[in-house]
Amino acid sequence: MPELPEVEVCRRGLQPELAGERILGAVVRSPRLRLPLPATLGETLAGQQVAAVRRRGKYLLLDCRGGVEDGCLIIHLGMSGNLRFVPPGTPPEKHDHVDLVFASRILRFSDPRRFGVVLWQAAEEAVHPLLAALGIEPLAGEFTGDWLFAATRGRAGAIKPVLMDGHLVVGIGNIYAAESLFRAGISPLRAANRISRERYRRLVPAIRQTLADAIAAGGSSIRDYVHSDGGAGCFQVECNVYGRAGEPCRRCGGVIRQIRQSGRSTFHCSSCQH
Repeated sequence: MPELPEVEVCRRGLQPELAGERILGAVVRSPRLRLPLPATLGETLAGQQVAAVRRRGKYLLLDCRGGVEDGCLIIHLGMSGNLRFVPPGTPPEKHDHVDLVFASRILRFSDPRRFGVVLWQAAEEAVHPLLAALGIEPLAGEFTGDWLFAATRGRAGAIKPVLMDGHLVVGIGNIYAAESLFRAGISPLRAANRISRERYRRLVPAIRQTLADAIAAGGSSIRDYVHSDGGAGCFQVECNVYGRAGEPCRRCGGVIRQIRQSGRSTFHCSSCQH
């Protein structure tokens, strides 16, 4: 699933391409993805000018002005979705569900598993429930070791699933949680409320740096995630533990182990992480 780095890479690619551009219309080929698509999406988007492309957690937000109503197009890539530019007249493929039509090209949303989201949020409406429930941004200034220490005092579960809880912190997916914990030397099995303030002060910079490195590498292309220009991310080749079960640890030479936590694979070095 595209996580924060992949969505941020997508946002950074789309922002200079779309800011100031006017949407001529939209083509909706599927009535429903994870949620029903607005029946009037084409009419709502026609004539809208894209003011900015933002990100909240794993959601892309296209701020629009000048149409029938100001608002925001909310897009979630789901498990395997992607946005790509195609020339006008390009025939849609099987899983191409939504087109945003511009004067010289089309921004096409494809989602083989249909777990994505395309919704319209009018400016005068309250914050959409999908966004209102999101936790703190890990790249925001208020995300600190002291904040995470305080936020986990009532969390007796293992730290890795806690980090992946989007109601607490957004966008730290499986890969980035595993890599951040390795960098901080913390076992993914350790209870969140049994980690000291000092160790959280090491973990937060590790999370920030892991996400920054992933963004610089274009994200991770584990399955079928690609950028809007068709390129792929390469952070996965730099991973210290993720996907390296049975291989030697690059820090101590021990064996990288694989376990299951909350239905997901966890990779760690039991010598380096405690």
